[in-house]
Amino acid sequence: MRALFTAATGMSAQQLKIDNIANNLANINTTAFKRSREDFQDLFYQTVKGTSASAGEGAASPVGIQLGHGVKTAAVEKMFTQGTFTETKNELDLAIEGHGFFQLETPTGETAYTRAGNFKRNSSGELVTLDGMKLKPGFAVPVEAVSVTISQDGVVSAKLPGEGEASQLGTIELARFINPGGLESMGRNVYRASETSGEALVAAPGRKGWGPSCRASWRAPTWMWRKRW
Repeated sequence: MRALFTAATGMSAQQLKIDNIANNLANINTTAFKRSREDFQDLFYQTVKGTSASAGEGAASPVGIQLGHGVKTAAVEKMFTQGTFTETKNELDLAIEGHGFFQLETPTGETAYTRAGNFKRNSSGELVTLDGMKLKPGFAVPVEAVSVTISQDGVVSAKLPGEGEASQLGTIELARFINPGGLESMGRNVYRASETSGEALVAAPGRKGWGPSCRASWRAPTWMWRKRW
């Protein structure tokens, strides 16, 4: 009953494909969500007759007989491609134009990475995600700050009462990976490095290959079902 087992592998692969599509659709409004793509491979083959088998009277068969045993899921890869931007008028909303990830500090002290730039201020004035993960390298915005500006090269400045010029608070740095598809998803728009992704290469936005810029007051791109990037 080889046919039943072969067909079962196809149904299992199609079920995974549907599950992945459902997850992509469910996150259509998730900030900076990146869709996943399935990659499939055929399974091993049983050789019934080789291509060089004798066909009789000294002749060789031009083709052989190989029976496949179905399909398997080889990978489900995140597609880190550029999307569109939505202006929010929020001075702490950032979007990466080009390659790179924001660096975060998890509650356990681990460094995590995200493309979502919808940051908020915590009680200490530090920039954090909606789950409270701190932006790295960290800096604090004074409570008396009148306004906060973030330049395209990641420099964060705040204007304080009575001061003519804004004071520089710090610089946002971006991380890049040789193989971003190898990053492990942690949920909540956050990823961690792995052996296959390689170690993070860190630099300020605007350098060749980083960014090229960090855009303030813009919401990070979301994944849209009807537009493949």
